[in-house]
Amino acid sequence: MPVLTGGEILTKCLVQEGIDKVFGVPGGELTPFLEALRKEPGIDFFLTRHEQAAAHMADACYRLTGKVAACVGTVGPGAADLVPGVYPAFADGIPLIVLTAQHQSWKCYPDRASMQSLDQLQLLKAVTKWSAVVYHGERIPELLDRGLRAAFRGRTGPIHLDLPVDLLFKRFEVPSDQFIPPSHRYDALQPPVGRKELVEKAVEMLLQAENPLIHAGGGALWSGAYEELRELVEYLSIPLTPSHAAKGILPEDHPLYLIPDSPAALGAQASADLVLVVGCRMGDLDFFGRPPAWGEPGVQKVVQIDLDPENLALNRQVDLAILGDAKATLRLMLEEVKKRSDPRKRDLSHWKREEEEWIKENERIALGSYEGVHPMRVVYEVRKFFPRNAITVVDGGNVGLWAHYLNRVYEPRTFLWAADSGHLGTGLPYAIAAKLVRPEREVYLLTGDGSLMFNVQEMETAARLGTKIYVIVLNDRSYGMIRGVQHLLYKGEYYGVDFSDVDYARVAEGMGWFGRRIREPEEIPRALEEAKAQNKPALLDVINPKELSMLPPDLEMLGAIWMEGVEFPTD
Repeated sequence: MPVLTGGEILTKCLVQEGIDKVFGVPGGELTPFLEALRKEPGIDFFLTRHEQAAAHMADACYRLTGKVAACVGTVGPGAADLVPGVYPAFADGIPLIVLTAQHQSWKCYPDRASMQSLDQLQLLKAVTKWSAVVYHGERIPELLDRGLRAAFRGRTGPIHLDLPVDLLFKRFEVPSDQFIPPSHRYDALQPPVGRKELVEKAVEMLLQAENPLIHAGGGALWSGAYEELRELVEYLSIPLTPSHAAKGILPEDHPLYLIPDSPAALGAQASADLVLVVGCRMGDLDFFGRPPAWGEPGVQKVVQIDLDPENLALNRQVDLAILGDAKATLRLMLEEVKKRSDPRKRDLSHWKREEEEWIKENERIALGSYEGVHPMRVVYEVRKFFPRNAITVVDGGNVGLWAHYLNRVYEPRTFLWAADSGHLGTGLPYAIAAKLVRPEREVYLLTGDGSLMFNVQEMETAARLGTKIYVIVLNDRSYGMIRGVQHLLYKGEYYGVDFSDVDYARVAEGMGWFGRRIREPEEIPRALEEAKAQNKPALLDVINPKELSMLPPDLEMLGAIWMEGVEFPTD
C-alpha cells in the first residue's frame, strides 16, 4: 500500500483536479508541500516576493484561461498577506484555491500562544466562498473536492484550506487509487440551465420588442458565453453593451457592440424597450440599472439570466428572472429563437456613428498640444503599437478612466482589471501571470505610479521568470484620482496625495529590465520599439503633468455615483 505525506497527498489531489500552477512564498511549515511539488510532474511552483502577488497571479490564470490555479502562504503573516490578493478575486467571482499552513493540529484552534498564531479560518472566510481546516490526511481529497464544488456553485469564487504542519509532514497509508478519485465521480458535468418555460417566455418577449438590447456582465464572460452572445445579437440584430468587467466579450469594433458607458451605449440602454441582462448584477458602474442611464421601470422591460439567485433583481426589478448558467441558457434561448423567427435586420448604424464621433473626440484630445504628455496620448500610442490580440492589463484609479477612452479590446479574456474591487496593485502580478499562461501573446500593463508601488517588488519575479512584459507607468507623482476629488471638493487644497519623484526606469534597470523615462509624446513609439528589441521585460516611465492627469472627463460623474447620498461641502 503506498505511503504518502500529507503534502504529497495534497499535491496529487491538485494534479488530479487539473491544477498545474501554485504561486506563493515559502515558509518552514510548507516545506513538505514544496518538496512534493518539486517531485510531482505536471505541476509547478512559482515563487513570488509577496503573498498578495501570488494570489493576484492565481486569480489572473482563471481570468485568462478558465483554469483554476492555487496560491499558498505560511502560518500567520503569510496567510494575512494573502487576504488583499484574494479579495479582488472574491469581488469579481473568480475561483481559486487558497492554501495556508497552520500550527500543529494539537495547538491550534484555539491557539496556545504560539508565535505567528492566527485564526486563519475566520480571516479567510471574509474573502472566500468556503473555508475549512483539514485535520487528517484522508480528508484532504474530500475537502478539496467539496471546496471546488462550492467554488462553482452559484456565483463562482475562491475557496480556502487551512493545513496544520503535522498533517503535511505525517505519512499516511493510501488504501487504493480511489483514495484520490477522478473528478468526474463527483463534479457536475453539465452547468445548470434555465427552466424551459421561462426561456420560452423570454424569447417571446425578445421577439415582441421593437428596440431590444443585451447587457452582458462578468458572469457571461466567465461562463464562456461569447459565441452564444455573438450568434444571438447577429441573428436578431440586437445591440450589446457590456459591463466594464466584460469588455471584449465581443470585439469592440463589432457593428453591434457598444463600448460601455460611451454616449452611444447610454443612449441605446435608455431607449431600449426590453433589456436582456446576462450575468450582471447591475452595480454602480452599471448605474444600478436606474434612469437616466436606463429606461423607466414599468416602461422598459427587463429579463435577467444569472447563476446566483441573490443577483436576480438585486438592483433593478425585473419582469422575468431566469436562474441558470449564461452559456447554457443562451444556447437554449438561441435554439428557441431560431424555431420561432427568421434572422432579423435593424438599422443600428446611428449608434455606431455616435460611438465613432466619441472616439474621434477622444483622439482629438489625445493628440492635442500640451506642456508635457497627456495621459490619453499615452493610451493612444500604446494601443496603436500592440496587435489586436494583445492582452491589456489596467491598474490604478484615473488610469482606468484614461484607458477606457482609447484602449480597445478585441477578444474575450484579453482584458485584466480588478473591476469590482478597484484594488490597486493587481496590475504587475496580473501581467506576469498573463505572460506565463499566454506566452505567445504580447502583454502590456497601463498603471499609475501609485498602483505600481503596491507590488513593485514583483519586477524581480518577472525578470527571474523570463516574462517579457511591457509596463507603461502614467507617472503624475500622486494619487491622481484622490487629488482630482480634492480639486473638485476643496478648491485645489491638496493634502496627503503627493509623492516625491521616483525614476521608475532606473528602478526597472536595477531589477534587470529595460527602462526609459519619457517626457515628450514623440518619444513613446521609439521607446516601445526599443523595448521590443530587448529580450527582457520593459518599463516606460511616462511623466504626466498633475494638472492634466487628475481630472478625466468622467471623474465627477463617478464621484456622484460612489458618493450617492453624501452631502458635499458648499463653502
